[in-house]
Amino acid sequence: MSIRKLVVANGICYVEIPEAGLSLLCGTPADSIKHLFRRGIIQTTERGGVIYENGPNAILLSDSMIQNGHLCNLAEFPILQMLYRQGMLLPNHPSNTGKKPKLIGTPEQLAAQLRYIHRGNYGLISVEEMIKAGLGQAEAEALMRIKLKFAFGQIASPDAFVDTLPLAADAIEIENGVTIERLAHNVFEIRHGEDSVEVDLNLGRSETYPCPYPLSHVAIDRHYFAVVHTGDGDGWDFNRPAMGSVVIHQGRVFLIDAGPNIHYSLDALGIGKKEVAGIFHTHCHDDHFAGLTTLLQCDQPLQYFATPLVRASVTRKFCALLSIPESEFARYFDIHDLVEGEWNDILGLEVRPISSPHPVETTIFNFRVLWEGGYRTYSHLADITSFSVLDGMVTSNPTSPGLSTERANNIKRYYLEAADLKKIDIGGGMIHGDAVDFAADASSRLLLAHTSRELTDAERRIGSGAPFGTLDVMIPGQQNFLLRDASEFLKSYFPSVPVERLHMLLNNRIVTFNPETIIAPAGKVPREIYLLLAGKVEMLTQDPGDSRFLFSGSVLAESAAIDNRACEETYRSVGFVQALRLPSDLYRSFIERFFSSSELIEVRKVEDKLRRTYLFSDAVTSITLFSLAKDCNISTLAAGEHFVGDAKRMHLLGEGKLAKGKGKAAQVLEKGDFWGADSLFENHQKGDAARENLSGPAPKLIALEACEIYSVPLQLVSRIPVVRWKLFEAFRNTHPYAAPRYRKTPR
Repeated sequence: MSIRKLVVANGICYVEIPEAGLSLLCGTPADSIKHLFRRGIIQTTERGGVIYENGPNAILLSDSMIQNGHLCNLAEFPILQMLYRQGMLLPNHPSNTGKKPKLIGTPEQLAAQLRYIHRGNYGLISVEEMIKAGLGQAEAEALMRIKLKFAFGQIASPDAFVDTLPLAADAIEIENGVTIERLAHNVFEIRHGEDSVEVDLNLGRSETYPCPYPLSHVAIDRHYFAVVHTGDGDGWDFNRPAMGSVVIHQGRVFLIDAGPNIHYSLDALGIGKKEVAGIFHTHCHDDHFAGLTTLLQCDQPLQYFATPLVRASVTRKFCALLSIPESEFARYFDIHDLVEGEWNDILGLEVRPISSPHPVETTIFNFRVLWEGGYRTYSHLADITSFSVLDGMVTSNPTSPGLSTERANNIKRYYLEAADLKKIDIGGGMIHGDAVDFAADASSRLLLAHTSRELTDAERRIGSGAPFGTLDVMIPGQQNFLLRDASEFLKSYFPSVPVERLHMLLNNRIVTFNPETIIAPAGKVPREIYLLLAGKVEMLTQDPGDSRFLFSGSVLAESAAIDNRACEETYRSVGFVQALRLPSDLYRSFIERFFSSSELIEVRKVEDKLRRTYLFSDAVTSITLFSLAKDCNISTLAAGEHFVGDAKRMHLLGEGKLAKGKGKAAQVLEKGDFWGADSLFENHQKGDAARENLSGPAPKLIALEACEIYSVPLQLVSRIPVVRWKLFEAFRNTHPYAAPRYRKTPR
């Protein structure tokens, strides 16, 4: 066999054809390069006295932009590995043969990847873009000089260092006699001579991309002010998450950056996505950016904190990657621009962002909280520049790439400002920091991060490590913040009930469940139900392979308790879970006393129906779902009846089958299908004509059998980020290759 195929992980394959000099990485979800390191596919070698890595020299992109909620194509770090760690771009390197990394995929995905890689390399690419983001002319020109110094004097087009190969309807040659042909959506045949392999990049119904490194479950207390360390690695470290932190203030959770696989880190820490109050963003490189789309999969927009310059850079990369208008960013995030160089007060948590030299717009963050004896302070210095590199960038010419001596000294002063706790990037090289610069730092505790290697003896004398889940308590908590959250959830859930009456429910225990514990089993009448306050719970239905995830604000097994019947689902903790225990008889009495069946119980039944649909199955809390259920219209049709929906509503098929059209061309909709939401994305660039299937005027549908249809206001749906994200995935994945999979006749 001249072809070797390795199945690396779900949705990732590696195909080697040594005779043709081709090594093809198929599928590039988040941290795909770390999977190659962990499997030993990328190894360190030496030739001519030069030590470097091997690895892929071409990438096959997924036909789908998104699968099961996760991004499929994040080629930034694989391309960087080829250019710099393999040496394909380095002068006089044995791997620099003039051959460039090659991207293979649909024209649409290729264009999106080039735009996204371009923004990942440079961020904002002109003085004009910086001025549009709010900078003055002089400051924009000064920052552009720094950017050009990192960019070796010019902003290069991505096609200067990456080749692209658009897939066609028939087989095409990659190089040296190797051909590739699409057999079905995301299914490809790669052939060399008489040998061939098939590559399938589709994820199964309940599959997701795995985490490349192991994470242990940790129980985290919600303190008044504390820092949880979620990673001290970098984009190449396959044993640890990339550098990041969780800041806890008054029991509320804030993230600093969102690296790849951030959802796995949150699961391990017992933090549900719904609990994340906001994110402070340093910059747009993938090891600090790739987890953003995971965080938007909640039922409320996430608060986004960054300087206008960083936010503009992130927005352009985010929207380039997804091929969406830049205005769409604000539909998923609640944007709060921070004033650079000043203390910004966020409900008592004060943060000061400081601009830091980097190839893309970047800030370091200083946090402080007032307490006895003065402020407690934490400084987060991600992707800083070493003093030696800063000194090498200094120039007296005000128009040439670089920076002034005064600016370089100010940056060093900000880096060395003392704090109670400081985490610093010591990744080295041209764009990262150096521990030796902080040898005389007056901070009480230094943490060294952003590297994939072991610390040297000299570095260990300077700073400490912070393994995953390590907690630094800055101000201990003397109150139960989870009880406060429970009170807020119940007030939202029962707005018409007097607050003093809610104390009947609040006067119950908060319990903790260990990871992988069955909280409420199916087939039994629950003696107690639970208001989920912290962590993530899996809800397993009777349908094999069908699991859903619930987060804080959800009530577990509520319908079964109200009806005093056996639970139909099994509820199981993912990591550590904390919940308010509510005795079923007490909850039932509460409902009967304060609500009539028409006021609540009937709405709960509609809520339960919506919960069983794909769109509302994950991350939509009971509070949000209840508001939708109150405004939901349910239509029942007999076989042969027609349905014409309201164009201002989105429709879901709860039971039965519907047909659009006649004969062989008819499109059949089955249980779980939905339509009527394409107008949300009408300002997006349209692709294939197939996207017109259910867009435009409300289609006339005919029932093939008895049907039940749920219709909810489109305006309400559009405000729920996780639902909007699922609708966007469906919109993007409506293409000519989305038909049922088929196999060509063997040659």
